[in-house]
Parts: sequence; C-alpha cells; structure tokens
Amino acid sequence: MALFPLCKTPTGTVRVARLQLVLYCFLLSLIIYFLHGRKTAASVKSPHPNFRALDRGRIGTDMMVVKAAVPQTPMETPWGAPLVWGNARNSAWRRAKFVQQGIRAGLLVLVVGSYSHFVRGFLTSAELYFLPGQMVTYYILTDSPHSLDPLIELGPQRQLKVVPVAELPGWDRLAHRRMALLADAIRNPISSEVEFIFCADIDQKFVGPVGEEILGDLVATLHPELYGMPRNTFPYEVEDVSSAYVEEDEGDYYYTSELYGGLVSEMYRLARTCSLLILQDLENKVVARGLEESYLNRYLIDHRPTCVLSPEYSWWDSALAVDVPVQRLVSLGRQCESYDIKTRERNEC
Repeated sequence: MALFPLCKTPTGTVRVARLQLVLYCFLLSLIIYFLHGRKTAASVKSPHPNFRALDRGRIGTDMMVVKAAVPQTPMETPWGAPLVWGNARNSAWRRAKFVQQGIRAGLLVLVVGSYSHFVRGFLTSAELYFLPGQMVTYYILTDSPHSLDPLIELGPQRQLKVVPVAELPGWDRLAHRRMALLADAIRNPISSEVEFIFCADIDQKFVGPVGEEILGDLVATLHPELYGMPRNTFPYEVEDVSSAYVEEDEGDYYYTSELYGGLVSEMYRLARTCSLLILQDLENKVVARGLEESYLNRYLIDHRPTCVLSPEYSWWDSALAVDVPVQRLVSLGRQCESYDIKTRERNEC
C-alpha cells in the first residue's frame, strides 16, 4: 500500500515517489540504528560485585567492576613484544625457528611440605606437553627430598635434578624466601647446564602443548582474571613504603607468578633483584599485598618482558577468568581457591 496517493499528473507522480523513497530510507536507517544499539548493549558483560585478586595472602576490594571486552587475540604488546597465542601463525614460525636451532631448557619448581603430592601429576603432564622434542631438565627445589620417591620414568633427552633447600614451613615464610632460593639455584648449578629456565608453581597441570613459542629473553604470563580488565583493578602494591610500590600511571598488564622465565642470565637478574627488594621490605617490617607476585610485577614494569604469554599459559576455572581458545597450563591451586567450600570438599582441595 502506498503511503501517499499518487497524483494524476506525471510530474506529481514523480515527486510523490521521490518523497516515498526518502521516507523509506529514513525508516530503514532508524531500524538499523535500533538493532545495532541493542546488539552493542547486549555485548557488555555483567559486573562482578566482588573482585578478588587471587593469590595467597590476597586482598579483596568491594569495588564494582565491569569486565572489559577482551581484544581478539592481539599479537603484540604496546612496546612491540610478541603476545603469544599458541595456535597463531607467528607462534608456528617461532617454533620452527627454535626447532632448527635446538635448545637446552630447564623447568624449575619449589616443593615444600604437603605440596610434594603434586609432583607426579606435574611431571607426567610436563612430559606430554612441555617443550616436546627438546632437551629439558626438571629442577625440584625441596625441603624434603625423601618425599619425592618414587618419581616417574622420564623420556629421552629429559632429566630430573633434586636441589635440597632448608625447611621453610608456612607460605608466608616461603614467599619471603622464594626469589632468593631461585637466584641461588640459577647461579649454581642451573646457569652452567641450560640456556633457558622457566619457574612454575608445582600445583599446576599441563593440559595442552607448550612449545618453543614461549622462548624469549624475558618471558612473563598474563593473569587470566585480569587480562582485559581496567588498569585500576590491577592489585599492584599501593603502599609507597614498599619496594614493590606501583604508581597510578605505571603498568601495562598484571602478570601471574604461576609461570615466568627466559634466558638464564635474565632470570638470575630478576630473581636477585626481587629478593633484594623483599629483604629491604622485611627489614622495614613491610609486606607487599601480593607477596612475591607484587615484586615480580614491579620488576616487569621496570624491565618490560621481551615475550608475553597469553592467559592460555596460565588459566583456572573462575568466574573472572577470561575465555581462551586453548587451555595449556591450569593452576589447580588457584582453581580450588575460586571454589566455594562445598566444591572444594568435593574436589578434595
């Protein structure tokens, strides 16, 4: 049905037809605008009433947070370092490059107290997925070497070395000493045995391939609950009396302490610097809110990593964790901490 009756004269008919066309275009524009607006509004995720930075000794905030939309797998950081997604084309190129060279890598974990029961599962998964085909040495720093037997049978080009350390009861005390222990182990014997060393928490499990794409001079991993979140939600140290203090205009990302690494020389410098900062704070009776993770983030602001791993390489099941194309390394410990009490009991956390 015509919106307006057509005039009898040819000239009138043309004018009314033009008017109808303009009206139709206007109505169509309104419809497109309305639909687009609805789609945009629907894409905003619901705010989380309580944001908690998951870490041992964590601090929570009551601020309302709207989770930002995660960029579609960016391949580069603002300063030009690769941001690694395992299935990306540049990751395939990096794997091919290092496969041709051949490398010697180490994977270092600290095992104290009851955490020895994670060793078998960690090593079994690493044998399947961590740098397959490369020469890898597992370094286990532990205060109870006898609790590690029997260990799993390793594949070709794989070996395990146990490095005894003094007994360190309690997580608080361990957090104060972890960086110093890493620095000592890297200086001797690790520096003379491997080219790259990666530090990982033992209460994790490899669930997907972690290949040569992770190699770099200084490698950090994005925190899965904070990737894509506003900068003001990052749990940096806010007390300016701490050596880990971060000013409001500093920091690009928040990194997890679940996995980080790089060249042996770079990792020794990182661990040594962080251990000195921690010691300085202890003398002043200051404790950073995120323990060693706070000092790690302070260091990585001052020394930007040359390779940044996406949350594929540190992930756990949490309402705040960003969706990733592939899960590669899952933190069992932090995943348990994200559960309610009943779920923790059911999963024997």
